[in-house]
Amino acid sequence: MPLGGLPRDLHPIAWWSWAIGLATAASLTINPLLLLLIMGSATVVVMARRSGHPYGRSFRLYVWLAVLTVVLRVVFRIIFGGQEVGHVLLDLPEIPLPDWAAGVRLLGPVTSEALLAGLYDGLRLAAIIICVGAANSLANPKRLLASVPPALYEIGAALVVAVTIFPQLADSARRVRAAQALRGGTTTGVGRLRRFLVPVLEDALERSLALAAGMDTRGYGRSGGSSPRERRVTGSLLLLALIGICVGTYAWLDPTAPRILALPMLGAGVVVAVLGLVSAGQRVQRTRYRPDPWRAAEFLTVANGIVVAVLGWTVAHTQVPVAYPGVDVMPYLSPLALAVGIVGMLPAVATPVPATALAPSRRPQEVAA
Repeated sequence: MPLGGLPRDLHPIAWWSWAIGLATAASLTINPLLLLLIMGSATVVVMARRSGHPYGRSFRLYVWLAVLTVVLRVVFRIIFGGQEVGHVLLDLPEIPLPDWAAGVRLLGPVTSEALLAGLYDGLRLAAIIICVGAANSLANPKRLLASVPPALYEIGAALVVAVTIFPQLADSARRVRAAQALRGGTTTGVGRLRRFLVPVLEDALERSLALAAGMDTRGYGRSGGSSPRERRVTGSLLLLALIGICVGTYAWLDPTAPRILALPMLGAGVVVAVLGLVSAGQRVQRTRYRPDPWRAAEFLTVANGIVVAVLGWTVAHTQVPVAYPGVDVMPYLSPLALAVGIVGMLPAVATPVPATALAPSRRPQEVAA
């Protein structure tokens, strides 16, 4: 028997919990080595545990989006972040701006420190994008919708339609590319790009609309009958929860605010929010056919994400030179920082192989046949 158990699809919420843990650790550092390690962990898990469904092939799009994010961040540093302090690599002429645009510079001297700062910021955003892409490539969005609590079902339906855009784009691009290869014709230039993008966008939009129509036909997000009193109670609970969470968050961030308004108000707001969600969930009448079970692999994956987030928080608060290296020093990794990446890779071996994964020996022609 494999280490992760018999082949089956892991619960989608477990994958999202793991990915959020990785993204949390990535958001707490600008160390390029640690960020590359986190991105590598997410990539290894995706390559080992993605399924054969269309959403499993969408990870490449997120990787290209992450690369584009890094490039744009560095380019913006060159265009808007010219500075004279540091080692000047390229002395560009500065474009004068009117007085009302004081504080904004266009071009100017480009220093190595500015480029490294832009690169570090871009890598952090890229790591978060790849973590989200890993969750979207591993978790079945339709099964995720079935696992959403009843109170969040309307929001969940909209989110599922939104997160399926990239998988549908990837599948549409693959099918359109195969069809155009069979037809022949222009293979380079703007004409080929236009012939490729228009069918891909049209097909992805049609499939998104078909998914939304199918969910509406099956009653997704339909609420049952509720009296005016029940609606008023639910609305009041959610409004009080919103006020409590806002006040608690403000008091937590403001050191001059009374401490009684921090954690007590935040905790009370969370409790009232849970009561409001339970009350709102009673309005939705639906059943689940064969609900996804929670087994040892799911709990291990969720615990893995929590451990990675805690390790990232520990590195950020106890090893500041490791988490936030300066642009004038060489970044390095501590044993605790290395543990962030190693622990993040555990789902690649500790979770079951997806039931829909294609065997390496099977050729695409055999699968199509």
